[in-house]
Amino acid sequence: MIRLQQRAQRPRLAAGRRLSVILAWGLWIVATAAWSGTPVATGTKQFSGNPILHGWYADPESAIFGKQYWIYPTYSADYGKQLFFNAFSSPDLVHWTKHPHVLDARSVPWVKKALWAPAIVHKDGKYYLFFAANDIHSDSEVGGIGVAVADRPQGPFRDLLGKPLVGAFHHGAQPIDPGVFRDDDGSYYLLYGGWGHLVIAHLKPDFTGFEPLPDGQTFKEITPEHYVEGPLMFRRDGKYYLMWSEGGWTGPDYSVAYAIGDSPLGPFKRIGKILQQDPAIATGAGHNSLLNTPDGNWYIVYHRRTKGETAANHRVVCIDRLYFDAKGFIRPVKITRRGVERHPLR
Repeated sequence: MIRLQQRAQRPRLAAGRRLSVILAWGLWIVATAAWSGTPVATGTKQFSGNPILHGWYADPESAIFGKQYWIYPTYSADYGKQLFFNAFSSPDLVHWTKHPHVLDARSVPWVKKALWAPAIVHKDGKYYLFFAANDIHSDSEVGGIGVAVADRPQGPFRDLLGKPLVGAFHHGAQPIDPGVFRDDDGSYYLLYGGWGHLVIAHLKPDFTGFEPLPDGQTFKEITPEHYVEGPLMFRRDGKYYLMWSEGGWTGPDYSVAYAIGDSPLGPFKRIGKILQQDPAIATGAGHNSLLNTPDGNWYIVYHRRTKGETAANHRVVCIDRLYFDAKGFIRPVKITRRGVERHPLR
């Protein structure tokens, strides 16, 4: 009788084990798909959560092309491994698809190390990806800011010039961290600079070089107080907003401040910080971009380190809401773990 009971239990135990294996396998598939950026259909997920991308990424550039949100981040690794860009697209800010190696160093012969901080522009049916490369420290080195072009936002991108667009130091600014601003008159400006200096230049319409500014300069310094790196410019209600990162990128106090001016050439007077760490959630919140949807929502896309993380390259990309007050000033951003609500583009 005892043996019969034991035999009767064995199929149930085997079935239990099979169910455990099936569940484990299913979880592994979901986790693997999420890590690779493949959308995982949950049907009920209404908030993005933070971080929004799986893996170590930083310096996110964001854009809206058609009915898709796009993010182009730095692959956050040692310089010797930081030799490509992945891109990510989403219809709703919640489900993201990974597009691997939209630009690879092998497509840019002069790049030897350290691709980072991309900026994206859609113009005349082409997509232009600006980027920093090689981490040069003097004019005798090859590197600086390059530009690549593609027919689609997911690439593949190819080198446009065969050389850096900006390959030398001007006004003491290391040629890194490009940002591209389109003014309402159709003019495009390149903003860039590390080592505490911010430079602006007027791009030619084909992005192959620069046109003189009204004062005759090609490169003009417009550095605001406490500027470090990561410039971003946008226009709202006739005013020019300039954002940048402050503090050291490896430290917990990395943050974002802003100023407002009447011209893209300044002057810009610092107003204050709008993005910084919350030690209960994350540290090192900085190097941002923005999304402005057709229905008027504003989002800030940035990188940070999760609570307790101190490794320099262990940075993750996050998104939170950004708001303006009645006078047009930017309200301080509350960084969250929840992220933002699902918001399809229409």
